[in-house]
Amino acid sequence: MAKRFIGAVEGVPASPSPISNAVVCGNTCHISGQLAVYDDGYRPGSAREEAERAFGLVFLIASAAGFDRSDIVYVDIAFTNLEQDLPEVNALCRELFAPFPARTIYQAAALPFGAKIKVQAIAQRD
Repeated sequence: MAKRFIGAVEGVPASPSPISNAVVCGNTCHISGQLAVYDDGYRPGSAREEAERAFGLVFLIASAAGFDRSDIVYVDIAFTNLEQDLPEVNALCRELFAPFPARTIYQAAALPFGAKIKVQAIAQRD
């Protein structure tokens, strides 16, 4: 199965890390973890604000790879304060998805730049 590596995506700031924004393997797209970053760097905000930006970047990357929001079947969300921030992010996920993708959530000791939220996803087409 051929792999397609998605590098630069319009609207998605370049990562300082040596990563692809996504890798497409057949009908599946693996999207790298996204933070609330902008062209001028990370911008701290509420958990919801950071998650909105991170999901927005995930959706841009998915689109660049030929997928859309409805193709997302799995979401992985890292929190630095799960107990405090989960309700806000759950509310956002209820707005963003129907039906809901499978999901893993966990608390990380720290995220790059002091971020509160990191989102990564897998999209799949039939």
